[in-house]
Amino acid sequence: MAATEASVAPEARSDAEWREALTPEQYRVLREHGTERAGTSCLNAEKRPGTFFCAGCGAPLFETQTKYESGSGWPSFFAPLEGAVETTSDRSFGMVRTEVHCARCQGHLGHVFNDGPAPTGLRYCMNGVALTFEPETP
Repeated sequence: MAATEASVAPEARSDAEWREALTPEQYRVLREHGTERAGTSCLNAEKRPGTFFCAGCGAPLFETQTKYESGSGWPSFFAPLEGAVETTSDRSFGMVRTEVHCARCQGHLGHVFNDGPAPTGLRYCMNGVALTFEPETP
């Protein structure tokens, strides 16, 4: 599993422990609710069968079967794994959006919108830097 190593459970880490465990860009996105520049994630083109994990704690979040090309510039999915994510209301930048967090470590992953494909009609627009990918093993 693609997990970040630590001596303490991710959900109980201090700010200093998060800073040590993550790259500066991962910290900015996962812990400070930042957004990476559109089109910069190598995960945009990832199409191999496998699982996408939280870059903060290693929790499984999405399967390749739910990934699709949204044209947004960020990895997009129409559904997370059951119980993998939670949402809150984000009122920053003068708008109301639904923010998506890892259910385990509460790391900021991105936002969910109601303009996705069937069967859910949802677009989980995720920051690639907040994810890691592990391909299926044959």
